[in-house]
Amino acid sequence: MKLKTIAIFATCWLLMSCAKTKSAESNEETANETATYKNPVYASDCADPTIWRADDGTFYCMHTMGTKPGTLLRSTNLVDWEDSGIKPVDETEFAKCRQWGEHVWAPDVAVVGRQRMAYLTLYFGLHDASIVALKEVAPQRFEYVGVITRGIDTKIDDTIDPEVVTDDATGKVWLFFGSMGGIHRIELNSTGTALAEGAKYEHVAGVHGSTNPERDKVFEGCYLHHHDGYWYLFCSSGRYFDSSYATRVGRCATLDGEFLDRNGNKMTEGYADTVIRSDEGDYFYGPGHNGEIFTDKEGNDWILYHCHNKGIDNAARPLMLQQVTWGNDGWPSVKGGKPATRAAAPVF
Repeated sequence: MKLKTIAIFATCWLLMSCAKTKSAESNEETANETATYKNPVYASDCADPTIWRADDGTFYCMHTMGTKPGTLLRSTNLVDWEDSGIKPVDETEFAKCRQWGEHVWAPDVAVVGRQRMAYLTLYFGLHDASIVALKEVAPQRFEYVGVITRGIDTKIDDTIDPEVVTDDATGKVWLFFGSMGGIHRIELNSTGTALAEGAKYEHVAGVHGSTNPERDKVFEGCYLHHHDGYWYLFCSSGRYFDSSYATRVGRCATLDGEFLDRNGNKMTEGYADTVIRSDEGDYFYGPGHNGEIFTDKEGNDWILYHCHNKGIDNAARPLMLQQVTWGNDGWPSVKGGKPATRAAAPVF
């Protein structure tokens, strides 16, 4: 009887041990799955993304809308994105914006003072593009404020791709923008709703497209990021529809100074260092027009950008995510220098 009892107990213990082992293996597999992500993180079109983090920690993404009001994407971890169904600009406010241009492109969302603002490109054509400002009046909902600058007035071709940034050291608010006519900057007033009194336009990066058909020295889609004493000017160059398009960068100690590449060459002359690139025939090609960089709980930095996928219509540019590391020389890079397929995920 005792032997039988011992045998039954041993069998039960073995089964329980196997179950625990399988459970542990299953948990480990699940952990491994959640510890990585796969690009694109949003497979539908998400051209020219701008991303911000709301007060509750949720990330929101606004991107090029076209001729109709779009909806925001939403995520809690930069990896899993969904359509929130929220229209950041309703039909009435959208119509006010469109008086300045037929197509609504390349938004930028920034906090100026304590006010969250949105800046949109309105495009009629190369010589007639404008940038307008909107202010947040309810969580993730914006109302039209007014036009900031018009290419038809300034004669700056391609007045597109706004980037508004506040210099904490000086309190000054700056608008950077541009593409085929070069990237320019101009100071805004303290509320970010108009140009500062007496402000002047300054050319800061890229050459005019008429002098550079390959567009490898024509910069657009700018984004400013402060890191370890420098302002890094991220931008894109090349033809947006093929593998020549790439994410590049230069830097300056101040927002009102001259931006240079790592060898000291001027960005105004079309020099910049490549951060993310692709080759002809790559599955992911044309990585560019990056959005913001975010730091996760582990202290790692993450950049979001759009990119073409081989086999998908060129009009679609899904959302991509990639870790950025900073070298001993202070310059940013990504592993392999190309878009990641699968990698370790951020921790939020």
